[in-house]
Amino acid sequence: PVQILSYLGGVVKVEETDLKPRMGFLYPIRSRNVSVFINATREQDSGQYMCSVSVVDDNLNKNIGIINLTVLVPPAAPTCQLHGSAVVGANVTLSCSSRKGKPSPMYQWQREPPTLQVFFPPAQDRARGTLKLTNLSLEMSGVYVCRAENQAGSKNCSIVLEV
Repeated sequence: PVQILSYLGGVVKVEETDLKPRMGFLYPIRSRNVSVFINATREQDSGQYMCSVSVVDDNLNKNIGIINLTVLVPPAAPTCQLHGSAVVGANVTLSCSSRKGKPSPMYQWQREPPTLQVFFPPAQDRARGTLKLTNLSLEMSGVYVCRAENQAGSKNCSIVLEV
């Protein structure tokens, strides 16, 4: 463990880490609430944080609190691709993937109006971001939109299928 913030002998000290300009005590130390803040959180701030409180003349009781911090990251704009030849009677796969996102994004494909269509397994794999279209017909032409989504946000991409 690396010490990043301390209060000793009436002096607050923030160690030289990338957190230094972004963290501190939330309340004046005399309030007895030793909550801390971290501004402008980053994915690399995720991890286990420990608070240790030692009281002068109380060598027996060392109070320690541990918390796990997970910084959520919204998905990056996904990339949509068509795999296969879009000809009548053929099979194609549409794929959608996002380079970033924590937790890993789930994907949802839909066909845009005027012929709105939502897809479900087994045609759609929400974890992999794929949509399998079989036995293509002219009526299956249209705009297909993929939404990459997690608890931190969502982003879309689209692809035009011309059969």
